[in-house]
Amino acid sequence: MPLFSFLRRGKSKLQVPSRRGTFRKPKKLLYQNYETLLEMCLKNKCLFKDKNFPADISSIGKGLLLQKLPSKLQWKRPHELHKTPLFYTANTRQLDLCQGLIDNCWFLAALQALTYHQDILAVIVPQNQSFDRKYAGIFHFRFWHFGEWVDVVVDDQLPVNEAGQLVFLSSACKNVFWGALLEKAYAKLYGSYEDLQIGNVSEALVDFTGGVNMTIKLAEAPPDLWNILTRATCSRSLMGCQTHLGTTQVLENGLVVGHAYTVTGMRKVTCKCGSESLVRLRNPWGKIEWKGAWSDSSENWELLSPKEKILLRRYRDDGEFWMSLQDFKTHFVELVICKLTPDLMSQEGGKKWMYSLKMGRWVKGNTAGIRTRPHTDAFWMNPQYWLQVLPGDGSKNSLRSCSVLVSLIQKPRSKHRNWAPLLPIGISIFKVAGEYYKFNRRLPPAFFAMTPPINQNHVFVNKREVTQDFRLQPGVYIIVPSTAETQQESEFVLRVFSRKHVLREVGSDSSFILCKEIIDKHEGKIWEDFLNKHFEQNPEINAVQLQMILNNVVWTNPQDFWLRFSLDACQGMLALLDLNTTGTLNIQEFRVLWKRLLFYLEVFQKKDVDRTGTLNLVELHEAVKEIGISHSNKVCNLMAIRYGNNDLQINFESFFCFLLRVEIMGEAFRNLTKDGKGIYLQESEWMMMTLYS
Repeated sequence: MPLFSFLRRGKSKLQVPSRRGTFRKPKKLLYQNYETLLEMCLKNKCLFKDKNFPADISSIGKGLLLQKLPSKLQWKRPHELHKTPLFYTANTRQLDLCQGLIDNCWFLAALQALTYHQDILAVIVPQNQSFDRKYAGIFHFRFWHFGEWVDVVVDDQLPVNEAGQLVFLSSACKNVFWGALLEKAYAKLYGSYEDLQIGNVSEALVDFTGGVNMTIKLAEAPPDLWNILTRATCSRSLMGCQTHLGTTQVLENGLVVGHAYTVTGMRKVTCKCGSESLVRLRNPWGKIEWKGAWSDSSENWELLSPKEKILLRRYRDDGEFWMSLQDFKTHFVELVICKLTPDLMSQEGGKKWMYSLKMGRWVKGNTAGIRTRPHTDAFWMNPQYWLQVLPGDGSKNSLRSCSVLVSLIQKPRSKHRNWAPLLPIGISIFKVAGEYYKFNRRLPPAFFAMTPPINQNHVFVNKREVTQDFRLQPGVYIIVPSTAETQQESEFVLRVFSRKHVLREVGSDSSFILCKEIIDKHEGKIWEDFLNKHFEQNPEINAVQLQMILNNVVWTNPQDFWLRFSLDACQGMLALLDLNTTGTLNIQEFRVLWKRLLFYLEVFQKKDVDRTGTLNLVELHEAVKEIGISHSNKVCNLMAIRYGNNDLQINFESFFCFLLRVEIMGEAFRNLTKDGKGIYLQESEWMMMTLYS
């Protein structure tokens, strides 16, 4: 869930599928459990060393950042750098941060915005950590990462120069280390320190909060910009901005070109000649300030009352300064507002908002197409989402139109943030007539040839996130996320915010409603007709197509839980059943998979008495026993450790993948053994069995 649903849980109830990492149960990055690792280190009286993000050059990266490093780079823990290191302090001055050698002012500007919201910062930086009590050289942080909360563990070895100074992010108070460790965790999340080079403040704001961004081009700023800033401040939104690009790093007016700043406050003051709207900004470098009107040394302060001058004027070169709203619009390119709630979309406050999130994927030759010419394009192939907008609160205004915010985030195609360029992406939304939304199928090419999108002037942008704000009448719509070019591949996250709506993915031609009667028969005529039709078009299916088939089955049995299969799981299934190693399944191989899936599902549901969608260790032992697989308790325990969550509970996807592996590998052993006690394999056979199964 996004951060606002946690902070304001008393006001809104936002439902997100439980299988994704939530704030209360975040996903463990690389399966590293902070509590378990901490206790292990304390028990063994050793300091944690993170093998997944080691204290060496591999964690820094391979690009231009290496050229900036000092000749004698070292890695040291805070206790080696200061006599009394502090992890975190509530002292405002000690929260000030300074940028290091990485060009990540965008990250630092967003992080600086968090320091003005202590409750939000406490979500990202768990406060029960220190260098004294239960210290073991291990720390953890939380980030909202493409639709789910993730807990990231790091050790406290930090890169320093020969003089013992941090080469990357540091605190203004040299004995405070929360910022440096958080930057390390963020670098681990995105691959390396090098991957934090260059970015947009909007990205980090979303990663810190799970909120949704609104970007305002200041050259085209609306007349009510001050009111927007006021509402953003009142709703506790986080704000950042960026200066124009240029050839000189620092201009004569003190602004850094192409640089991200944090918006930290606003104030309307009364001068002798009238009122003036002021915006307070902060340079994440912690120095180099604006020198124009309303800067620290400006004579404009003499126009104010003594009290206002004392309260607002700052004399420190700490990177924070005031400027007029007009100068702000002139010298900055864009303003980014990250909303913890979508209240900024409307003047109405204090009312409930609904939030829906869907994961999707553009696949070459399957679900990736663009809108070009009528009747000849492949736009209809894109993922389609059925949105029903409902009257939000019964008021007359909500009966006429409702405020709907749609956000599209593309996921990187690499573990490393900067290894793959962002694709130009966009959102199209169409009003749908009654004859089209009766069936769970993609709308055909003819619909898009005849129907213009509501947002005809939308553009594709190569940013990580695209958001659009709509005023929609109650009714049914189709949302189509797409790339600007055809055949481009990526995963994405689609989010919708409104007062009241229903959102679901529209099935493709492979959609199939599976009733309980068909499950009981295991092979029904309707299901057989579907299979024959599908495999006539695709004699062999790959892992993506397998995932599409399984995830487009609509399970109508009321006892069923939310069944979704990841691409990784489908690749594992395919590898186990792909006997001729073609990377695909034919209809016979799929039938084997389907029969086993239904059988295992029946057992799983029988043992899942409390209908949680998971099996605990006791239920798991009983399920394996009922299936008839003879294995020791130790094997079942290992299964729960390998495939289960932190509480050793296992969901159906993992349960099915594990048992399928056990069954297939058991058959392989029985076929290869001569005495029932052992087998002999050549090296090539061993590699085949272990790497592709």
